[in-house]
Amino acid sequence: MENYRVVLTKEAPRMSLPADAGRMRVTLNWNAGGPAPIDLDLCCLWEFADGSRGCVQAFGGKFSAPRNAAAPVIAHDGDERAGGPEGESMTIDMSQVDVIRRILVFAYIYDGVPNWAAADGVVTVHPVSGPPIEVMLDGSDPRARVCAMFLLRNVGGELRIRREVRYFTRGHRAMDAAYDWGLTWGRGRK
Repeated sequence: MENYRVVLTKEAPRMSLPADAGRMRVTLNWNAGGPAPIDLDLCCLWEFADGSRGCVQAFGGKFSAPRNAAAPVIAHDGDERAGGPEGESMTIDMSQVDVIRRILVFAYIYDGVPNWAAADGVVTVHPVSGPPIEVMLDGSDPRARVCAMFLLRNVGGELRIRREVRYFTRGHRAMDAAYDWGLTWGRGRK
């Protein structure tokens, strides 16, 4: 039972998360090697119950939400350009679930040729209790630089996860429009 995990698939794409207080970890791992190295970034769009919205990402040093809060709801651990064994990660404070309306976790190919198949990415949600939940980044579009991986939604005080794995060839703006986030996007740099 030690290696037990849940894998969200097209056939079984959703589940409820345990309601335990604490920090839930989200990790993105990928194969950065090969003839054309790939730098993936773990990011998320967030919307809180008060209607505020934004993005947690390496661009612009937006590593938490709310930004500069003493107790952020979402906190990114920093940029990992090499794809190493630890990958990139962020945490979500499950004791603040009532603040969350929805969170869309996505990956962005910051550097390298868009080659999701070679990256062989997997995002893993580590709930406060219970087995890890994995989403494989399969079925890719070789022209896409952005992949919406999963959506978290607060339904009556319960956080539910749904596998998305949707690729966007027109980047962040197209993904934003597809999920009706309504953010203003500009060019960014790490």
